[in-house]
Amino acid sequence: MSVSGQNPAHRSVSGAWVVALFTVLLSGFSAQATAVTVSGLYSVKVPVEGSSPGQLAQGYADGLSQVLVRVSGTRDVLAMEGVEALLSDAESLLLSYQVARGESGQSVLSMSFGAVGVNRALAAIDAPVWGANRPLTLAWIAAEDRGSRTLVTRLGDGSGQEDAGTWRAAFDEAARKRGLPVALPPSDFSSDRELLSDIWGQFIGRVKSASGNLDHDVLALVRVSRAGGQWRAGWVFDGMAMNAGEESVTADTPEALAEATINRWAELYASRYAVAASEVGDSPQVDIVLRGVTSLEDYAGANKVLEGLTPVVSVGAHRVRDEQLTLRVAFSGELDQLREYIALDPRFVPMEADVPAEPPVTARTAEGQVASSGSNPQEVPESEVSQPAGPDQQTSAEASEETALFTYQPVPVDEEDAREAFESLYQVLYYRWQPSSVIGSDGGE
Repeated sequence: MSVSGQNPAHRSVSGAWVVALFTVLLSGFSAQATAVTVSGLYSVKVPVEGSSPGQLAQGYADGLSQVLVRVSGTRDVLAMEGVEALLSDAESLLLSYQVARGESGQSVLSMSFGAVGVNRALAAIDAPVWGANRPLTLAWIAAEDRGSRTLVTRLGDGSGQEDAGTWRAAFDEAARKRGLPVALPPSDFSSDRELLSDIWGQFIGRVKSASGNLDHDVLALVRVSRAGGQWRAGWVFDGMAMNAGEESVTADTPEALAEATINRWAELYASRYAVAASEVGDSPQVDIVLRGVTSLEDYAGANKVLEGLTPVVSVGAHRVRDEQLTLRVAFSGELDQLREYIALDPRFVPMEADVPAEPPVTARTAEGQVASSGSNPQEVPESEVSQPAGPDQQTSAEASEETALFTYQPVPVDEEDAREAFESLYQVLYYRWQPSSVIGSDGGE
């Protein structure tokens, strides 16, 4: 059950309404789905010839084109009327950028675009917008080469995984490019020949049982084979009412095959969950999940804090589960600006520390890079990179060692709310409510 956001003109909440909210919504909690929030959708790295204005402008356009595909969910967006004008003015959508130079001498431009700006730009050309909450696909991939079959798993002890490593890397990169959460099974299953045979035969029963304790929204049983000079991947889905019939793609190399497969998956999901341009409003909305809300006073205090923040347009209670309150907040500007305002109030304690450091998902790439500072390079997180004073900034060889860009955070939603979560454009923000009486402030609300 959910409660719609309030009208901006009626931001106060009556006591009777709040009592009804807590007495009705605190009852019951259904089984959870595993919707996943993808961060880094609007960040990208592209090679550039140098750091002249023209070369950087080309890099901005190349980066934005990748982001537009990732966020719209379809490569067709690049052929839409109006996209060339967007790409020619890509710099106007930039939040930050940095130029790196690796040991090979190749310059790499890392950049972050504004989520709200990109979403509005897509809506302006009547393109769909696929939000940050996306289905998690657990991919059981059986690869056959020269008569030998291998299960592609997450990194394990490395035994018998040489062939699997090639496919793992190929699917990692393809999933990263499209911003699609894809998980692989743990290496414990690599020696289960019966399970491997079922994956190859695309028999879902035992595979579904083996997946019972592994997070996923959709299962994909994939068999990869080689015929002549080409590779073929055929798969079936199970879950979320996806088409259970087999689909397939072919390509010349493992990398191209993985990319073709992931491209098809992304476009299938986006066709179901992307939001139409007409639904991208002028005031973006974000769900803020607030844990530790145990009383009406807590609710009123949190609501009052948010209403007083400059970027906030309106606040409405959306859902309550036990001691967890979800507020739907309409805001102006970019989401990072709202975060910065919330961070000024110590009663909102960020929950990032509760997210596992190594979620079982494949796609990763650089969130920041290693900037040279004499002989002691240091990591520069993307969130701290602003427009640099000089675009010729050098980076050391460590720049090739990439850190996580796409961090996948489980989104706790009940099954009846799964579609709503998938259709939300912005990532869910998690905080713990720390009442002022506990933190020793002046006893605020």
